[in-house]
Amino acid sequence: MQKLTVIKIGGNIVDDERALKDFLDAFAQLNSPKILVHGGGKLATKLATELAIPTAMVEGRRITSEAMLPLTVMVYAGLINKQLVAQLQQRHCDALGVSGADAQLIKSHKRPIAPIDYGFVGDFSPQDVHHTRLKQLLEIGLCPVFSAITANQEGQLLNTNADTIASNLAIALATDYQVELVYCFEHAGVLRDIKDKNSVIPSIHPSNFDQLKEEGIISEGMLPKIANALAAVEQKVHRVCIKSAQELLIQTAGTIISQ
Repeated sequence: MQKLTVIKIGGNIVDDERALKDFLDAFAQLNSPKILVHGGGKLATKLATELAIPTAMVEGRRITSEAMLPLTVMVYAGLINKQLVAQLQQRHCDALGVSGADAQLIKSHKRPIAPIDYGFVGDFSPQDVHHTRLKQLLEIGLCPVFSAITANQEGQLLNTNADTIASNLAIALATDYQVELVYCFEHAGVLRDIKDKNSVIPSIHPSNFDQLKEEGIISEGMLPKIANALAAVEQKVHRVCIKSAQELLIQTAGTIISQ
């Protein structure tokens, strides 16, 4: 079975010019089929502040108000997505910038308002991925670059968690490929002590995940990341790793998520 690498980069990489350059250099060197999923960085929040649009987060997830939605679409699916595509093309990686709305690659639904109203936020399952069409793009040598924007059946654009997009894409394609899912961010892995960059937790599995949550070691934005990673390995994704963007090409680096 052919290998496929699905990689998600967070906003801290997108915001750091040097870290992004190093990551894109490494990403372009991956010879097997690959998909990149990216977060939004601080730009949307910065612009929202300048435009006096209130911003709010709950457990690492953004609440997307009616006023905030157009801004997130323009920044995520527009400027950031096309900058990444252009920089990958510069590195001879034939990238294609997409959102979930393009070619119906992802069909999402608006998240229910209870217990928390997240606004115009989308959710979807691996079954909502048009994996046949996505496989066709990969087979002709294209590298899809996904922004964190999807759409529902009524044509409503929705802001969608990028970690969830990466996980569900990996699960949807696991029947056709040997999929490795990699979450790249600014640290060398999941840290036991955020102040100690060398305190990488080598592996996380269901039995120690709950304990790490209770101890407060895993919290806020890391919670959905780990939850999505565990969901992926439970559904036949070959390997999930959380690591530094600078260590993308090092197989032994980072935190391995397993059953």
